[in-house]
Amino acid sequence: MTALGQRTPTYPFTALVGADELTTALLLSAISPEIGGVLVRGEKGTAKSTAVRALAAVLPEQHVALGCRFGCDPDRAEDCPDGPHDGPGTTRPARLVELPVGATEDRVVGSLDLRRALGEGEAAYQPGLLAEAHRGILYVDEVNLLHDHLVDVLLDAAAMGRNTVERDGVSISHPARITLVGTMNPEEGELRPQLLDRFGLTVHVAASRDPRERAEVVRRRLAADADPVGFAAGYERSEVELTERIAAARAGVREVVLDERTLRTVARVCAGFDVDGLRADIVTARTAVAHAAWQGRTHVTREDVRAAALLALPHRRRRSPFDAPGLDEDLLDRLLDEEPEDDPPGGDEPEDGPDEQPDGGRPDEQQRDGDGRTTGGPPPTPDGSDDTPPSGRADSPPEPSAEDHGAQDPDDPSDAQAAPPAGGAAAPVGTASAQAPYRARRLELAGVGSGPSGRRSPALTPRGRVVGTHPAGQEPAGAPVHVTATLRASAARRAARTGPARVTGDDLRHAVTRGREANLVLLAVDASGSMAARRRMGEVKTAVLSLLLDAYQRRDRVGLVTFRGAQTEVALPPTSSVDAAAARLAQLPHGGRTPLAEGLTQVARVVAREQVRDRHQRALVVVVTDGRATAGADALARARVVADGWSRAVPTAQTVVVDCESGRFRMGLAADLARRMGAEHIALEQVAASGLVEIVTDRTGTARNGRSAA
Repeated sequence: MTALGQRTPTYPFTALVGADELTTALLLSAISPEIGGVLVRGEKGTAKSTAVRALAAVLPEQHVALGCRFGCDPDRAEDCPDGPHDGPGTTRPARLVELPVGATEDRVVGSLDLRRALGEGEAAYQPGLLAEAHRGILYVDEVNLLHDHLVDVLLDAAAMGRNTVERDGVSISHPARITLVGTMNPEEGELRPQLLDRFGLTVHVAASRDPRERAEVVRRRLAADADPVGFAAGYERSEVELTERIAAARAGVREVVLDERTLRTVARVCAGFDVDGLRADIVTARTAVAHAAWQGRTHVTREDVRAAALLALPHRRRRSPFDAPGLDEDLLDRLLDEEPEDDPPGGDEPEDGPDEQPDGGRPDEQQRDGDGRTTGGPPPTPDGSDDTPPSGRADSPPEPSAEDHGAQDPDDPSDAQAAPPAGGAAAPVGTASAQAPYRARRLELAGVGSGPSGRRSPALTPRGRVVGTHPAGQEPAGAPVHVTATLRASAARRAARTGPARVTGDDLRHAVTRGREANLVLLAVDASGSMAARRRMGEVKTAVLSLLLDAYQRRDRVGLVTFRGAQTEVALPPTSSVDAAAARLAQLPHGGRTPLAEGLTQVARVVAREQVRDRHQRALVVVVTDGRATAGADALARARVVADGWSRAVPTAQTVVVDCESGRFRMGLAADLARRMGAEHIALEQVAASGLVEIVTDRTGTARNGRSAA
């Protein structure tokens, strides 16, 4: 047992089992901090946090300037507010600073020292977590749940290597070279693309399926919990040896040679995977150099480039949150094995036409053998597809309507056959495939809310445009100090000759700031046979997928309720993981009758339950249906009863009905449903932002032509 007051040692880094890729990524980032840190993705219970916290214990000590609040290196000239740094300096252990998900911006960037400001009248700066993490590791557990305003702060610091504070009468800039390490569970939502790209390396960890390895993990964890000191002592020698090896690799990085041929290989690999920008090339090159130093080599080899690409590229080739992370290792090996082309004499391009292939084809033509494998031309795209534009986009010709194929029973599941998806593979019977998502129109709630910060609806948020001040003593937690209003209140009090002649706590005023909030977006999808009778289900899924992408970009929580046949189902309880919603949507079958009343009742239950869980988060309900109700006796009458009482059932939610009815003759049932629910009514074609533009353009042109004719 640990003695009272003695600090419990961290789990040893060298005691980790079966986490080779994770430990390699962390060590390479420690050897070369310029790589940009590590993002660790994985399911819960896979030792992500344990590994990161254990890393700090094996890092070599740092040489720091005496009396510097920011821990600057005295041997390096830095623009530091506490500089210049003269003298021998001292050493300290490498720092691991944890940034809590619920931290305030003042705590992260630093702020006005209110104690000194109110007591001594001095506008002094109080350093934050970025200052503490300078030259160390800034660790964010559950980084995908970090508030947007903190993400912006991290982006600035990671890009500039400095933290600049201009607020509350404080103007200061200090060095903040941080190694950003984040852990996350993808089921809880994805990262913003800007922050994702700032992580140099990414690793996906999963629990081993080997019983022996799993048993060894449990054995060591139980031993560490029973006797932390004794367990750590058993790995002390290996920890010291690892520290010495890290120090040697850091010194050896400067001696590693990355020759021109290998550099071209790095560029060819990054281009072959079609990653955006050139940051991937830079990070891959730096990682390959660090890997060579870690292996004790002085030249970068093919093995180093391969290891670097597997860590630096997977998260950079994702185009949307619905794309699965990962790298095609077969394509990587083909790109690595290609012979780089030498420059022509004089550095000029050859004037001859493109070289002919042995079979007479040109280099830009794909040649395939009997098994369908590529034998010539440029490498295939990372997902294995060719360059043919995908079908089904917003600008693609519409699919033939039901009238072109004969009459169908809208509620007969046998008629609800889906068109085969792009690529030629037949879709399962009764399951339509979504096409590429498009940019959806903005759907936002009316009024001003007070929910969590996001990008959808107007709200009073901790950060945004200042629109007033809170009454003294009634400010909410986290409200920023309004310096001007505080000084004005202090001056008014002194003019009235009450209280001391300085700013006091009673003079403090806090700003009312207005921005945008995230909402609960609950999608209720009618998957009955009538939705697919005119081959509309593929279009419906595409529209819902587009709304999910919009929800991801606006930081919303999403839920999915489906109804078909004789049942309703909460296919996905409200979550921040839109890719989980997309996966459930892809598996959604269709067919059968329409239990519309039951579906709306289920939606009302989910909204009410979520309102109890978080009364500040407002809900946006999107009902995707053609308005038919055919399941059970008096189905349409029961649906209308539920719709008439909708505003009483969900008083805090706002609703949009997406009308999926098509064909020459329409019954207008969805429009009637929207009127009864007090909801906004839009046609399926109007979900796309481009569709709205076309509608407005058409109407404007018609009006203009009418005036011209008059």
